[in-house]
Amino acid sequence: MKTVRINRKDWSIKLEDALWSYHLAYKTPIGTTLYRLMYGKGYHLPMELAHRALWEIKNVNLDYKESGELKKLKLNELEEIRDEAYECASNYKEILKMVHDAKIRKRTFEVWQKVWLYNSRLKLFPGKLKS
Repeated sequence: MKTVRINRKDWSIKLEDALWSYHLAYKTPIGTTLYRLMYGKGYHLPMELAHRALWEIKNVNLDYKESGELKKLKLNELEEIRDEAYECASNYKEILKMVHDAKIRKRTFEVWQKVWLYNSRLKLFPGKLKS
């Protein structure tokens, strides 16, 4: 981060804000924010929450059966959001794979041509490739 001092002693102070902004940022692979994926709703600023809290207090209904059904409905909605995020991530991975595979060139090898060989049985050797 640019806001961390040169001596880097104040990084722990900035960590919470950086993590919070990461959770609220829109993620293209999953098609939503991590906050919405976790809680099933978008983030509201504290000022908006205070106004909504006062409005909700006026409309509180202590019918436990109805509130239980509402909670089940919210949990089902959260499952749908997570399924949607899974589908978006799968589609994103497929698109990335197609783009990657399009860049791969097909190569033909001829007899006695020198190539690099990967020995999958030998796990510990100084390099991955062996001529």
